[in-house]
Amino acid sequence: MPEKPKKSNSTTILVDTIVECALDKKAEDLIVLDVNQLTSFTDHFIICSANTEPQIKAICDNIRKGTPHKPWHIEGYEKLSWVLLDYIDIIVHVFKTQERDYYNIEKLWADAPKKEYSD
Repeated sequence: MPEKPKKSNSTTILVDTIVECALDKKAEDLIVLDVNQLTSFTDHFIICSANTEPQIKAICDNIRKGTPHKPWHIEGYEKLSWVLLDYIDIIVHVFKTQERDYYNIEKLWADAPKKEYSD
């Protein structure tokens, strides 16, 4: 597979902005996976969790309001157990804690470089 180009500075800034917005609303166990060399459909996964639906909503709303442009696509916002915000180069996963434990998508991308954040 040909090597993908390096990520742009704007992508790095957007990752940092999303992380900050999520942590502002007390997102838990936040990690960023750099999947740039593992897949062609995105460069980063940002994964975090919360214990309640209102907190998941608050995290998602704060990310949407705090980023310079709206996500290209949103999934799961109606049910608030696993919300996906698609920013093309960055895909944000906001899980209810037990859903995150069940799906364990970090394990699927275990080869990706990982950066962990805490409040």
